[in-house]
Amino acid sequence: MYGAPVDLSHKRICCLGDTWIEEPRSGLRPLKRNSEKKYKSRSLRLNNNNISDLSDLQVSVSHFLAEPLQLAWLDLSFNRITHIDQVLCELRELRVLYLHGNSLFILSEVDRLGSLPHLLTITLHGNTIEDNPVYRNRVIAALPQLKTMDFSAVTRHERVMATVWHHGLSRRHSKPPPE
Repeated sequence: MYGAPVDLSHKRICCLGDTWIEEPRSGLRPLKRNSEKKYKSRSLRLNNNNISDLSDLQVSVSHFLAEPLQLAWLDLSFNRITHIDQVLCELRELRVLYLHGNSLFILSEVDRLGSLPHLLTITLHGNTIEDNPVYRNRVIAALPQLKTMDFSAVTRHERVMATVWHHGLSRRHSKPPPE
């Protein structure tokens, strides 16, 4: 039922609100449309553009996809995104999210994505947050259902270490200050 990804990569898109003027790239598999000329796809490629603001993401998703609430795979890699916008948390069926090669610099913003119950794969490498020594622990602790992070499997050992790290952090923050 679901066809190829709707590919808007390499289109020099700066503003998501203007994506409606773009025609998706044709790939190896043809894009299928419904009677309203919307694409029967659960995947959207917006990679390799100049996007910095995600506030109009829902507008773009709704414009192109026949079932926007069923978006499962979103590629926003290699853009100019600096923050994990709350709009991503509205994509409740999202399973794969590529954010690598952007300008994300606040590691704690990854916690927002914990509200996505089906998110199994994420890429965040190539962002400033990757330089944080607790980067991988923090992401795995925030997204315990992850199977893959930065194109690498999340191991059982990493889950244990992330849990230990998170509990240690929680205890440090809940201790009363010394008198």
